[in-house]
Amino acid sequence: MADLKLHGFWYSPFTFRVKWALKLKDIPFENIEEDRYNLSPQLLEYNPIYKRTPVLVHGGKPLCESMIIIEYIDQIWPHNPLLPTHSYERAIARFWIKYADDMTSAVGTLVLSRNGEEHVKALEKICEYLRVVENHCFSDGKRFFGGDTINIVDIAFGSIFEFLVVIEDNLQVKALEEEKFPRLHSWYNNFKNVPVIKENLPDHDKMVTLFKIFRQKLLESSK
Repeated sequence: MADLKLHGFWYSPFTFRVKWALKLKDIPFENIEEDRYNLSPQLLEYNPIYKRTPVLVHGGKPLCESMIIIEYIDQIWPHNPLLPTHSYERAIARFWIKYADDMTSAVGTLVLSRNGEEHVKALEKICEYLRVVENHCFSDGKRFFGGDTINIVDIAFGSIFEFLVVIEDNLQVKALEEEKFPRLHSWYNNFKNVPVIKENLPDHDKMVTLFKIFRQKLLESSK
């Protein structure tokens, strides 16, 4: 589909979201890999306010922010729906999407933590978020947030969890422990083993290596 282009970084959790949505709906698109440290003129033209990815360009018209993009995709291509059809359930889905995005700030604190004490504090905050999701989202034994199939909330949390696991391996810490969060742990395994997701996950070892470099640059810039 020549008129559908996705600007993003292969390692960005927010780019994951849009790629997964397009793949789940089997929508062809042109992937345009951006350089975080040297953004293309097109990207800056398409997103002059935030100057970041992902950006989806449909018929020459750009859209920014991952979850806004996914809602647009779901409206334009309604097959294999990602948002619930019922108004109340759709509102609840948006609530948990907001919660997932709020959780990114806690994950970001862990990224910028400099020592063991800061690691512990950041992990405690992340675990607070995980406990809420564990207790409120899977009490009825659902495989996914949407029930038996992946929906937009799975995509929102899945991208964060994938990035969180990379951080855990890099810093040698653990937030998503099976003993503490058995439902979430089971959900994450279900999610990442869905063929479309599994086939479109970034290489974990490359992610760990890249994150180490990325984190070092962030820490140096925050001194």
